[in-house]
Amino acid sequence: MKEPRYCLYCHHSLYHLSDGMVKCSVCKKKYSPKRIDQIKSLIHLFCMDENALSASKKLQLSYATVLKYYQQFRHLSAEYCESQYHKHRTPESQYEEYLYIEKSKRNDKSAIFDSHNFLTFGYKKYVYTLLMPSLGIFKQQFLEDNLEGIYYKEFSKFMRTSKIIKISEHDNVIERFWHYFEQFITPYKGVSNEHFPYYLKEAEFKFNTPVQERSSILEHLYFRPNGGDI
Repeated sequence: MKEPRYCLYCHHSLYHLSDGMVKCSVCKKKYSPKRIDQIKSLIHLFCMDENALSASKKLQLSYATVLKYYQQFRHLSAEYCESQYHKHRTPESQYEEYLYIEKSKRNDKSAIFDSHNFLTFGYKKYVYTLLMPSLGIFKQQFLEDNLEGIYYKEFSKFMRTSKIIKISEHDNVIERFWHYFEQFITPYKGVSNEHFPYYLKEAEFKFNTPVQERSSILEHLYFRPNGGDI
């Protein structure tokens, strides 16, 4: 491991302390170079689609520790996606609704209420996703009234017709993202409602960002000074 000379956060000179830590001469941050290298390795594995269990074994860290870092990276991915969309969106953006249901539930009509419905906006060669409110709040009433079959049929028909109306190109960036998202999310075998928005944004970040650029972007976000710009 090469000894750092400049602060990771503000790029000023570092003091090397006797306990192996370093301290910045200006911002006064104190940290362990070894821990920084671990975090950078985790960022790299995350960006290369290495799951948390595999990453924990490679770096000999606890699964819980890696999972905690991965969740932080997903939050940063979401923040970056928001900033990029607001910087680069165009007036002529197309959009479409997408209904995601886990493959194991797709033959169950009542599972429509456990689905994740999100809008996908296409701008240039990128996408932006916006998660819609959960249908789960209506589930009990529809089941009590025995209307889930009717709702499922009408909602499926709506999804087909709205797709024809709003998307003008067959093989556009929105559809490419949907295929990418299905391949991305399937290995997780179910994601909780609480965490689904961040997995969705992780997929958006990785779809929009070339592999060779992902790590440097997340490193910049993770190690920026408090309140620093994206």
